[in-house]
Amino acid sequence: MDGVNYLTTVRQQHLPEYCGSCWAQAAASSLSDRIKIMRKAQWPEINLSPQVLISCEDPDFGCHGGDSFNAFEWIYNNEITDETCSTYQGRGHDNGLECSPIMKCKNCNPHEPCFVPDEYPIYKVSEYGHVIGEEAMMKEIYHRGPIACGIAVPDALEEYTGGIFNDTTGDLNIVHDISVVGYGVENGTKYWLVRNSWGTHWGEHGFFRVVRGVNNIAIESECEFGVPVDTWTNKLTHKTTDDEKNDPRNADQAQNGPYPQMSSSFLKGEKGGCRVPKTSTVDTGDSLRGWEMLAADQLPETVDWRAHPAHGRTWNLLSWNKNQHIPQYCGSCWAQGTTSSLADRFNIMNFRNNDKTSELAPVALSAQVVVNCQAGGSCNGGDPSQVYDYAFKTGIPHATCMQYVADNLDKDTCEPIDVCRDCSPPAPNKGEHLRENCRAVDHQKYYASDYSSFSGITKMKAELAAYGPISCGIQAT
Repeated sequence: MDGVNYLTTVRQQHLPEYCGSCWAQAAASSLSDRIKIMRKAQWPEINLSPQVLISCEDPDFGCHGGDSFNAFEWIYNNEITDETCSTYQGRGHDNGLECSPIMKCKNCNPHEPCFVPDEYPIYKVSEYGHVIGEEAMMKEIYHRGPIACGIAVPDALEEYTGGIFNDTTGDLNIVHDISVVGYGVENGTKYWLVRNSWGTHWGEHGFFRVVRGVNNIAIESECEFGVPVDTWTNKLTHKTTDDEKNDPRNADQAQNGPYPQMSSSFLKGEKGGCRVPKTSTVDTGDSLRGWEMLAADQLPETVDWRAHPAHGRTWNLLSWNKNQHIPQYCGSCWAQGTTSSLADRFNIMNFRNNDKTSELAPVALSAQVVVNCQAGGSCNGGDPSQVYDYAFKTGIPHATCMQYVADNLDKDTCEPIDVCRDCSPPAPNKGEHLRENCRAVDHQKYYASDYSSFSGITKMKAELAAYGPISCGIQAT
């Protein structure tokens, strides 16, 4: 709207294994969008946690289905956290990830049990309700933002690749929840703009359009909304009690992984590090570097891509914040910093090109794929320069191709299924894995046209000003 993207990240409910969490995804996505709208799309982007809903919300069935209305009601009566507190794991209270204080918010340090932070941000809704019919849906979306709706899923929708979908079978059996984020008209055909939770490799970058006004696939039959409470202005937080820290239900989720492994050649015996002491020296391509474009006396006094001034307002052009330490500790900073700065640069490039068609939501790149393919290292640490080499030669997929699980592959070779996958039902039972139901899928790749290593205040400032965020190594005391 007015050139501003008010949508939060696209999601993929089927990873790391299949989970029927569409109801939680639709509720969390639409509510996250409304928070972004209320905050005028300013930094940081807040992505509410569907994991909290599938683990804690009752009477619904976690990965075996639910209702967005019940999700909004639960948030109204309780509180919810964001993805940096509770990342999506694709299991719920029905198949192995029961509700607990540590499920709502968690952090992990190397070689210690994971724990509930002393304090963390929370989010709530002030009201929630149903909305039915074309006109009521349009009014609700226009005035307050995206809504969650139930839909039928005929076979043709699963194979959808683009255009305005029009089911001709008359299927009105609601089996799936999505978020309706807008509406419009193309060549005289009215449509709803819908975000699905099947990843960006599906449909139109994870979205689809469906004819509007005729209740196609039952999309105008059963919709819900929630209205966010402003908990961010005054930084409302949950203060963890001793009882919550010591809750016996925390035990399973408090178990940490083995990283960093002290025998790792990356760590050189230093506890807690997650990158090599010095990166490889690299320089490729022939584009002008920032310091070749801007002399020291031409550099702006301030550069902040969280609040970039343009066209009479400020714009947040950064991708979303991450927590590399959950669901277990993983020394992946070398992968996180690089994929985040690359994603930021894609967002900046799209903004500068006024490209409203390439992405319908902010770009987010998969750090887990970089870890899987050892494009510089693993959860034991790594070399960030090799991530850029991987992006230059191979390309990095969107974050919805591979859920971040903070773990190394249990094999030496990275195969296509370790780069971009989708998984089919049923949801696995507790203690069960159904990896045979997962398959590799075609996907879009994001490339670096060239890359370089550099150091020094002037070069850093010039590169930031000219092109956007950079990844740097620091001493973390």
